[in-house]
Amino acid sequence: PPVPSQSPSVLESENALDLLDIMGNLSYEDSNVTSLDYDAAPCHNHYCPLFQRVAPAFLIVTCAAAALGTGALLVALAKRPHAWGWPQSRALVAQLAVGTGLFAALLPAVAVGIARGWRLGAGLCRVTQLLWHWSLFAQALLVASGSCSTAWGHWDPRSRRLAVATWAGALLLATPAALASGAVETSCVRRSVDVLSPAYLLHLAASLSLLLLLPAGLLVATVAVPRLRAGWEPGVGASWLFFGLWVPYGVGLAVDFLLQARLLQPGCGTFERFDQALGLCEGLGVLHCCLVPTALLLTQLC
Repeated sequence: PPVPSQSPSVLESENALDLLDIMGNLSYEDSNVTSLDYDAAPCHNHYCPLFQRVAPAFLIVTCAAAALGTGALLVALAKRPHAWGWPQSRALVAQLAVGTGLFAALLPAVAVGIARGWRLGAGLCRVTQLLWHWSLFAQALLVASGSCSTAWGHWDPRSRRLAVATWAGALLLATPAALASGAVETSCVRRSVDVLSPAYLLHLAASLSLLLLLPAGLLVATVAVPRLRAGWEPGVGASWLFFGLWVPYGVGLAVDFLLQARLLQPGCGTFERFDQALGLCEGLGVLHCCLVPTALLLTQLC
């Protein structure tokens, strides 16, 4: 879920979220300003109170839009079962609708947790993170398989085996996200951990592989292979909106790791702006749960 970026240590504040520290060793001066003595210069980050104020409304509105879009898509699938063909096959679109529906269903709990404090405990926090990333990774695998294979053209033993493998693989890839999560004071967040810890590295590897390397590889393959290029239709473009919305966040995760591992040496300007940039990228990705179903529905109606 959309949260400020993580760090090796989490500090406590009565009035602000505990998620702000992206460089380490922060101290809160008040509820609105965070100061870091970095290279003997006062660095201030205002993202935490902005996030707490804006994120709940954004998540609730996105959830409502996703419910409308996914509901309309499911009605279209039921009313016109024979109108869907590769690459926009009914079996594939139905699973994408399930994925976006599961993702959107978690948004109200996350919104309430941000606004009023997470009161459901660390266990349910990890379950939320697991389901969130499971739906996200499953959609990435579904979009990728639908872009380069006709396996979803018919719901037969072959496609059923592929569906089981896709969802099981996504669940396995999402497990490190749950292990690297926890309830911190008032929030359910990706718990601040050592960036070199196994759980975090596995989560980072899964996220970068599915949100960056997978779409990049598919794009190269589409350009290089005439058969894939010939099969590029509006349905493929609509489903690829998923990757278009999440790629910026994948880039942000990679930069975040480099900053926290001190492989990049940022100044105050980077410190002050990076949380906001990463938060905007994740917010953009969250929009997929309402924009992708709408795009798939529009391509069918047109």
